[in-house]
Amino acid sequence: MEYRPLGTTDLKLSALSFGASSLGQEFRKIDIAEALRCVQVALDRGMNFIDTSPFYGRGMSEILLGQVLPGIPRDRYFLGTKLGRYAGQHFDFSARRVIESVDISLERMGVDYLDIILCHDLEFVEMSQIVDETLPALDRVRQQGKVRYLGVSGYPMKMFRYVIDHYPIDVILSYNHYTLQNTMLLDLVPACQAKGIGIMNAAPFSARLLTTAPLPAWHKATDYVRQIAGQAAEHCRRQNVDIAELALQFAVANQDLATCIAGSANPQRVSQWADWAEQPLDPHLLAEVLEILQPIHDWFYLEGRPENNDPLPAKYQTPQFQQESASCG
Repeated sequence: MEYRPLGTTDLKLSALSFGASSLGQEFRKIDIAEALRCVQVALDRGMNFIDTSPFYGRGMSEILLGQVLPGIPRDRYFLGTKLGRYAGQHFDFSARRVIESVDISLERMGVDYLDIILCHDLEFVEMSQIVDETLPALDRVRQQGKVRYLGVSGYPMKMFRYVIDHYPIDVILSYNHYTLQNTMLLDLVPACQAKGIGIMNAAPFSARLLTTAPLPAWHKATDYVRQIAGQAAEHCRRQNVDIAELALQFAVANQDLATCIAGSANPQRVSQWADWAEQPLDPHLLAEVLEILQPIHDWFYLEGRPENNDPLPAKYQTPQFQQESASCG
C-alpha cells in the first residue's frame, strides 16, 4: 500500500482508505459480524485511515466502530468523523452542538481523540455560519486535545472555494468529483496546495454509477447519464474487466490526492479493492472508457442550497440532463 502526506499535516494516509458509511446500512441491510470484520481486513491490507460520520446510520456506523476500535492499538490507524448533519434534513452547526457532537462521537467509538473532524454537507446551510461559528468552535475543541485537524466535506465545488478563502482549514473531503466521469476536484488542487490543505477523495464508483450494480433509489443521475455509464461498463465487460476495477485504479492513481475513500460492509469486497489498487492501470482501456464517457464528462447535480452551488453549464441544461430519476433530494 502506498502512503501519501495529507497537506502540511503530519499524517501520511494510505492511498486507499476505509469508508465506514456502509456500516450504517446506507446502501443495504448488513450482516453485523461481517461489517465488523471489514475494519480489521482494511487495516490488515494496509488501509490506515477510517472515515465515518454520526449521519451514517444515524449513529450506527460510529457505534459499530466502537465495538472494534478499542481492541486495536490506536497507533495502527487514523480516525476521522464529521459533525453538523445528523439525519436527512437535520442540520446543526451551532457551536454548542460542535462540542456535544465531538464528545458523543468519541464515546461511541471508544477513543480519546480524533485525527480529523469535518463539517458534514455544509452546502445545506448558510455558509457564513461555518466560518464564523462552527470552525472557530472546533478550533477551541482542538485546543483541548480532542481533535487534531479540521476540515469540511460535501458535494458542491463552490462551498469548498468559499471556506478555503475564509478560514484556515487543514483538509477537505470531496466525493463524486474525482472519478472516471467527473474530475472537477482537480480545479481545487492549486488553491489547496498553496495553503497546505490536504485533499481527500471519496466515492470512486460515484455511488455505483461506475459499477454494474443497480443504482440506489436516491441516485440523481439522469436516464441519459445512466445510459452512457452503462455503455462504458459494457465496453469494460467485453474486455473481461469490471468497470469498478478501472474506476478504483483511476481514483487512487492521482498523487495530488492524499487518499481515496471507499466503503463496504463486505470483507471480501474490501480485500478485493486492495488487490485492485495494487494492480497497474490499463492506459489503453482507460482512454477508451474516457472517450465513451466524454458526453457526460464533469456532469454534476445540484445539492443543498442553490446559492451554495455553481450553475450548471449550458450543455447540461438540455432536456436529457434535466430528467432526473427518483431521488431523495
